[in-house]
Amino acid sequence: MTISSHRVDTSVVENLRPILDEAAGGVLAVNLDEKATNGLVELLFEIDDPPYVSLLAGEHVLKWLRDDFVLASAAAELIEAETLAIRATTEYLENPLVVTKEMVVSLLTPDDEHSAALVTNDQEFVEAAGERWQSAWDSGEEFNLRTPARSRVLDSLGEEFGSAAESDFRTVLDTLGSTRDESVLNEVGVSLLVAARHKELLYDLSKWGEDTGVASKATFSRGKTHLEEQGLLDTEKVPIDVGRPRLRLILTNERLREADIEEVPSVVREMLAAAPA
Repeated sequence: MTISSHRVDTSVVENLRPILDEAAGGVLAVNLDEKATNGLVELLFEIDDPPYVSLLAGEHVLKWLRDDFVLASAAAELIEAETLAIRATTEYLENPLVVTKEMVVSLLTPDDEHSAALVTNDQEFVEAAGERWQSAWDSGEEFNLRTPARSRVLDSLGEEFGSAAESDFRTVLDTLGSTRDESVLNEVGVSLLVAARHKELLYDLSKWGEDTGVASKATFSRGKTHLEEQGLLDTEKVPIDVGRPRLRLILTNERLREADIEEVPSVVREMLAAAPA
């Protein structure tokens, strides 16, 4: 085996970028940690003509991915587009590797400011590594993200509630960057606040959420109660011809009502921080 070239950069993302840009054929990514997995998904979502990537990782990493709606919905989009496949393994994986037909890359990340990609294109080694990790991939278990593709969520939101609500939902998610910290806002909380901003009915929102796979009606109901308790939103009854009145979502806080949409996450953080324990 000979190291034909190597690359040192400030992040694993910048080391992954040229590999994905130059890969001819499929790519097998093995044992990426959380940060590298995040970077891989973001890069695949960004590249115009990405290669097909098979990601083999420990179940804990894939569960971490699933816990963030922003990241998981992007991964689901890539899976639907047949750009990404993911499998979980319980097998011990020694090092983070990226394997292509031409080379094997070992990714080393000693700290948050340094990342190295050690590369070999020795054909015998590349073939042996390819066979080894393809076998591990074949024995891996399918992993269900249980998250809808981002475009499906946005398109259906626009169809159901209009382009302004879709734009607001997209902007809040983009501003948050991640929904992993549920003490601030998760995807259900974002949906509820955007719906309240547009005075939509809880029934319509929760039905949309369940139909698209964002969350169940019960989860939306619990989310509404939580945001009510935090003083972020309220409801008003709307009579209907038959059956119980429906509940219209409304924003109760003047500051939240008047905030620009990209300011909503920071306003929510400040309100929650100021709320009594």
